[in-house]
Amino acid sequence: MREATLKPDRIGILASSLCMVHCIATPFIFIAQSCSTACHEATATWWGSLDFLFLSISLFAIYQSTKNSSKTWIKYAMWASWFVLLAVILNEKIQLISLPEIAIYFPAFALILLHIYNLKYCRCQPDNCCSR
Repeated sequence: MREATLKPDRIGILASSLCMVHCIATPFIFIAQSCSTACHEATATWWGSLDFLFLSISLFAIYQSTKNSSKTWIKYAMWASWFVLLAVILNEKIQLISLPEIAIYFPAFALILLHIYNLKYCRCQPDNCCSR
């Protein structure tokens, strides 16, 4: 049971951290490649699709982590953070409302902290995994 609890949280921490690195690096990559318009557009396609890769990995990690978490509130907090992250990313793609760029960091950082907290304090015991 311990292996099942640890791995999804570690995957979630990794995916959320990579998502934040991706978000932080994006402006610098576009600035560095601004000389070449063709290269910039090619990079934007594959680079922008990483958002959905990280969301998919995070979805799996949260699903597995919440199945094995002993605290109900952390389950709701993880799902809420994931849905906020999804909403911010979708909003960024379709530009429905104007949000500051920093808005994406809050749910991503929250997911990192929630996975770390869950990993450290919310482990199920092998014989008992009830929500508290």
